[in-house]
Amino acid sequence: MTNYIVKSIKSELCKDWLLNKHYAKRLCSISFSFGLFDNKILIGILTIGKPASNPLCVGVCGEKNREFVYELNRLCVNDNLPKNSLSYFVSQCLKKLPKMILISFADTSMNHNGYIYQATNWIYTGLSAKRPDWKIKGKEHLHSFTIADEFRGKKNRIDLIKKKYGDKFYTINRPRKHRYIYFIGNKSEKKQFKKDLKYDIKNYPKGQNKRYDSSYKPTIQAEIF
Repeated sequence: MTNYIVKSIKSELCKDWLLNKHYAKRLCSISFSFGLFDNKILIGILTIGKPASNPLCVGVCGEKNREFVYELNRLCVNDNLPKNSLSYFVSQCLKKLPKMILISFADTSMNHNGYIYQATNWIYTGLSAKRPDWKIKGKEHLHSFTIADEFRGKKNRIDLIKKKYGDKFYTINRPRKHRYIYFIGNKSEKKQFKKDLKYDIKNYPKGQNKRYDSSYKPTIQAEIF
């Protein structure tokens, strides 16, 4: 890893990676963004943002810690990097973050088990709950929270959404995801976060990972140092 550099980058550098290379193919909330560079060439990105769900922020370690909850929401690197490159990248990013409670998910529908989180010593807290996802035909890229946000604070939101979109509105079962937690802070802060954790700590899941096609070459590959 001697040629690799991990540094903060502008969120704009992540856009092509998020829309075309990462399997989700959509933008996300970005509060912190990092790049993995090989001889000044960008070969990976990692983004962290506030979760779209306020109940999730409260549910991790309670209301008093809600403001500290962030999500590692995207991690994407070029194919065929040397062994341990991904764990090196993640571990270096974690060292550059302020005090926070970090949550991330490994998508079971993509046959992901979260081995990168296991390799970097995250806490495993089981699978996310079974929930429906709201969808609009022709706008499947929109997150349920984005659809609902238009009717924030109003009663019977789902009825209002159905009235607006009619037959274009439908629901699907949301894929369950492996949920991982990581605490960042000094020794006493991390100890208190762990004490406040609302989820049970479980053994790491195992299984065969399935790789998705990440062969796309982002157009923005370099940044001036």
